[in-house]
Amino acid sequence: MTPQELKNSILQLAIQGKLVEPNIRDFPVDLSAIKQKKTDEYEFELPDNWRLAHLESITKNIPSKKYQILESQVLADGRFPVISQSKAYSIGFSNEADKVYHHDRPVIIFGDHTSEVKFVEFDFVVGADGVKIFEPIDDIIVGKFLFYIFQFYSRDLSKIGGYSRHYKYIKNKPFPLPPLAEQKRIVAKIEELLPYIDHYEQAWSKLEQFNSRFPEDMKKSLLQYAIQGKLVEQRPEEGTAEELFAQIQEEKQRLIAEKKIKKEKPLPEITDDEKPFDIPESWKWVRLQQIGELSRGRSQKRPRNDPNLFINGTFPFIQTGDVARANGHISCWSTMYNQEGVAQSRIWPAGTVCLTIAANIGDVAILDFDSCFPDSVVGFNAYKPIMSNEFFMYGLMCYKTILDKLSRSTAQKNINIEILSQIAFPLPPLAEQKRIVEKLEQLLPLCERLK
Repeated sequence: MTPQELKNSILQLAIQGKLVEPNIRDFPVDLSAIKQKKTDEYEFELPDNWRLAHLESITKNIPSKKYQILESQVLADGRFPVISQSKAYSIGFSNEADKVYHHDRPVIIFGDHTSEVKFVEFDFVVGADGVKIFEPIDDIIVGKFLFYIFQFYSRDLSKIGGYSRHYKYIKNKPFPLPPLAEQKRIVAKIEELLPYIDHYEQAWSKLEQFNSRFPEDMKKSLLQYAIQGKLVEQRPEEGTAEELFAQIQEEKQRLIAEKKIKKEKPLPEITDDEKPFDIPESWKWVRLQQIGELSRGRSQKRPRNDPNLFINGTFPFIQTGDVARANGHISCWSTMYNQEGVAQSRIWPAGTVCLTIAANIGDVAILDFDSCFPDSVVGFNAYKPIMSNEFFMYGLMCYKTILDKLSRSTAQKNINIEILSQIAFPLPPLAEQKRIVEKLEQLLPLCERLK
């Protein structure tokens, strides 16, 4: 039950005569002196000493035009508060004494266009069209009791529609009238309970915030556990990352000998200060360029959106927004290169990890198809014997915050290959990589279902 639903339940008990104990010695209100129109059947059964009447019979409707100023005339400070039909109790101040409504007794403000209800017991100026002012007739209804009836009736007004139908609805509703003494007891009980509703609302809000954050927080925690070696157990028979690293270096040497890749400059050893967290002994800290190709996409022609690159296009071209929207796997595209576009770019194979380094920095996803992408996206493909980049995609998802911080150190908010190549990245044994990915693929969909 939401806080508003709880409050509505209390108000409903109040207008049904079920919130406080009745007193048989309480006299019913006397309606003999007022002109009554026919009262429709009331939606609740009422105690015997309660009466029903319409709003026009139990209040004085004060015309508001003579007390109204323009919104442009409202001041930030002044002598008299300005009351309108907005959610804000007061929208400012006015110094126009001839526009002041001088109250003899409390009044109810009702927003004909907004259905906002306010209890006012001081002099004020009216700040908008649609403000209805009702002064309760003291020997028939207590002002605060009328206010709470208004609050209960206004709960359904948003469903009515129209710009001026709210008052018409309220005007035709029968108002329940307990004895005056009981009205006062009901008001006292409601106001005794309101602080508890406020406390409940605070707790509810915190719970709602927690619930809204929980799926994403859980996803982040699972990914963090995964790259720290805490999601699945380590198995000695699966070997070590050091052994895997040696196999990757052999593959790199073969590719260099075949002139398929260029020999790179040796990268510096990873220091303890560069390691963001502890990893299992069977794992190894590496730099991504040591274990795979890490390169920017290509879009040589300027401007990048030259129509000549796209007219009658047939080959997929993805951009940073496609990566951001992918939720792990890029399975569709909205733009296609033609042959001229492909010729000035580069084709990346399905399975490539795509990492955005400009605009929305640090978004990661894997290509499900061969595609081109611009130099605002970096592609990563691990060398054999690693056959899948899934582990690296999930790992890089955890680096989004780190990459965002690094991007802020540059003149223009972006990341370059030099920065990426220096990042320390955890490498598990190959079999453990596969088990981590399998576990994540079991658990992450559960997080999505919680949203």
